[in-house]
Formats: sequence, C-alpha cells, structure tokens
Amino acid sequence: MTIVVPTTTMLGRMKAQATRAGVRMMPMADQAKVVAAQRIEDARYWAAPKLEEAALRVEDTLAPRVSSMLTAAAEKIDPTPTRSRRWPVIILLTGIAMGAAGYMYRRNAQQWTEHMKDSASDASRWAGEKAERAGETAQEATSKVSDKADEASRKMP
Repeated sequence: MTIVVPTTTMLGRMKAQATRAGVRMMPMADQAKVVAAQRIEDARYWAAPKLEEAALRVEDTLAPRVSSMLTAAAEKIDPTPTRSRRWPVIILLTGIAMGAAGYMYRRNAQQWTEHMKDSASDASRWAGEKAERAGETAQEATSKVSDKADEASRKMP
C-alpha cells in the first residue's frame, strides 16, 4: 500500500515518512495490544488470590490486636471509670422472673393438666375425622377411575 503525499517541502517529506512508518507499525501495535491485555489478565489471576489471602490475614491477626490496643487506650484515658451495676440488676430481674414463673406454674398446674387431657382427646377425635375423610376421598377417586376405565374399555373395538 503506497500513499502519495506531495514531497515538495521538508515538512511534506517528514509527514510522508511518518505516515509510512505508521502504516508499517500498525500490525505490531495491534499485536502488542493483544499481548499486553493477556499479560494484564494473567497478572490479575495471580494477584486476586494473593490479595484475598492478605485480607484474611489482616482480619484474623492484625485487626483484633489493633482493636484491643484501642480499647485499652480508651480505658486508660477515660477520666471517670464507672463501676458496672448491670450484673446485680440482671440477677435480681432473673430471680423475680423465676419466682413469678414458679408461682404461676404452681397455681395453674391442675388447670394445665386438665387442659392437656382435653387437648389430647380433641386431637384423637380430629385425627379420626381426618382418617374418615381421607377414606371417603380415596373411595371417590377409586370410583371415578373405575368409571373412566369402564368408559375407555367400551370405546375400544
């Protein structure tokens, strides 16, 4: 491929040489682009697991150390360390809740027992009714299938 460019001036000759050099370099530039893209992709495949491993190491080893160091520093510079009164309150509330539950259980134990007996009899009655309905449904389905089979056998020559 030749390009005709007027070569009357020095600028024109330089422009013509640059154009010819550009045409000759085009295939090499395309190949370099493909090779560079492949190498970048290879580098990404190599770097991704390394970065993930580094992140996990920082999370497992460095982060807890930094956290404990910052917590210790905060405790040291806190001007008014307060005593925790949370545990006695929690123990008191737990005791009250257990006492109330025990009182309710003793008071309602007989009613609960009678209710459970009633529930058991209701459940057995309900199960019996369900079984009867299931039997009726199965019998209806069987009769429908039998009727269809009879119709199909009559239609056959």
